[in-house]
Amino acid sequence: MDKAVVVGKIENRIFQIRGKKVMLDIDLAELYGVETRILNQAVRRNIDRFPNDFMLVLTHQELTNLRSQIVISSYGGRRYLPYAFTEQGIAMLSSVLNSERAIKVNIQIMRAFVSLRRVAVTYSGLKRKIEGIEKKYDSKFAVVFRAIKKLMDPPSIKDRIITGFKPKS
Repeated sequence: MDKAVVVGKIENRIFQIRGKKVMLDIDLAELYGVETRILNQAVRRNIDRFPNDFMLVLTHQELTNLRSQIVISSYGGRRYLPYAFTEQGIAMLSSVLNSERAIKVNIQIMRAFVSLRRVAVTYSGLKRKIEGIEKKYDSKFAVVFRAIKKLMDPPSIKDRIITGFKPKS
């Protein structure tokens, strides 16, 4: 399989929770080719390797927010709140799972995190350049700069209402 395709597939499974980029246990288990309960069992057996900055336990509200963002079914076999692993926690998972596939998958995941950091640096550099150009030119281009800024800001959840569905009040 093409590495770019694999990294792209992984990047779509990286979420921002509590200001950290994380991956969910269910997604990691699928990538590693194990059941989620097996992955979580290995983590619980080695819990000392996963301090708070390596792994988070999602709250009910965070899980609800994720379900609305990525359309996870609210019905399912989960009895416990999912784990979310930071980049360091994912690196630690390869030693806990200790399989050849885990090592190969971790390499691809690390590449995905590096790729996302590269995009973030590019984005912030572009934003600074646009702000510099905006200061340089007069008010004739103010409308253009406002439109560019609006395009660069990520849409809020309120802006992403799906037609036919009513948000919870």
